[in-house]
Amino acid sequence: MDNLTHGLVGALMGQAGLKRRTGLAMPALIIGANLPDIDAACTLYGVQSLAMRRGLTHGPLAWLLLPIVLAALLYAFDRWQAGRGKRPAGRLPVHFGWLWALSFAACLTHPALDWLNVYGIRLLEPFSSRWFHGDVLFIIDIWLWLGMGLALWLSLRRERTTGGDWRKPARIALAAATAYIGVNAANTARSEAAVQDAPTGQDLIIAKPVPLNPFQRELVTGGEGLYAVNGTALPGVPLSACDLDRAAARNPDVRAFLFWSLAPFVEPGSDGILRLRDARFYDPLARDRFTVPLPPETCPGVR
Repeated sequence: MDNLTHGLVGALMGQAGLKRRTGLAMPALIIGANLPDIDAACTLYGVQSLAMRRGLTHGPLAWLLLPIVLAALLYAFDRWQAGRGKRPAGRLPVHFGWLWALSFAACLTHPALDWLNVYGIRLLEPFSSRWFHGDVLFIIDIWLWLGMGLALWLSLRRERTTGGDWRKPARIALAAATAYIGVNAANTARSEAAVQDAPTGQDLIIAKPVPLNPFQRELVTGGEGLYAVNGTALPGVPLSACDLDRAAARNPDVRAFLFWSLAPFVEPGSDGILRLRDARFYDPLARDRFTVPLPPETCPGVR
């Protein structure tokens, strides 16, 4: 999911009452909820970043190491401020154990949320490079933004002004978000189970969430380079007609794309260029998005 969603989840965990466990709890929760995305720097490598992102920093070793690093940095920051006489008087005592526990809990929410969309996550890296994808929510869900954002505002406002139960809005929002995810998971499962016939086969069936409407799904079906979206066949050729292994050996962009792609296909363009694409993110008007050009000899006889 996007970083605003991750941050809102961390902030709501704090407003639900966890921020009272130790000083600097809110930074631990908000930063921890976003910390696995330190691999975003890999985007500098362009297409090759597809094989780098949502892997090592989202896997089991990172779940253990990243919270320790974050807790240590926050603890050291508190000690540094205290040594300089600049530690805020209203800050709660800082306990390293609680900092680690909150950082750990927040870090775990990150891969859980990233699993929800169609892009996927290598949940077991470095022990396995398998991609997992739940196809439950679109990567940016405005309804989660609105619901969680409103609850966070109400919680903070109540805490500052009325002194009432400021934890309640945050707890309700987290429960409602969990229920919302559950409803969408059931919708995805129902949409995939309802597929009776597909023009290019049913080796792969993905009920892809779409923007704005959380109850609508775009059905991607097919396999082996021949796919259809909502029953309309995409302009691909059988993968057996192409030597993608040779192309991958020569071009690291192709190798990275094939490592990441769950529904790869080759699109012959009207300009004579073969393009490697993924049916999950097919857009006939966006040729440079999730696309790698291939040399003509990759698919002999295909034009």
